[in-house]
Amino acid sequence: MSTPNPIRSHQECRSLIEDAGISIAEWARENRFSCGLVYQVLEGKRRCLRGQSHRIAVALGLKAGHLTDVRTLSQILAGLSREEETM
Repeated sequence: MSTPNPIRSHQECRSLIEDAGISIAEWARENRFSCGLVYQVLEGKRRCLRGQSHRIAVALGLKAGHLTDVRTLSQILAGLSREEETM
């Protein structure tokens, strides 16, 4: 089992990316995120509650969470519903 990503500040994230010698736009493209949205997340202009902004914040280590696609989550939830029905 892997340990969760550490929670970082917006500035720490920017510094880590810049110290690696890559641009924020390049990081966004490599991770298949919208460049504009990554900048908004790093500037604190998004709440990052759901969708791509949530996935960006988790990938950057700005917030705790895990990345699960909708199909996988639906399967997990369906499995829980079946278990509850048998109890």
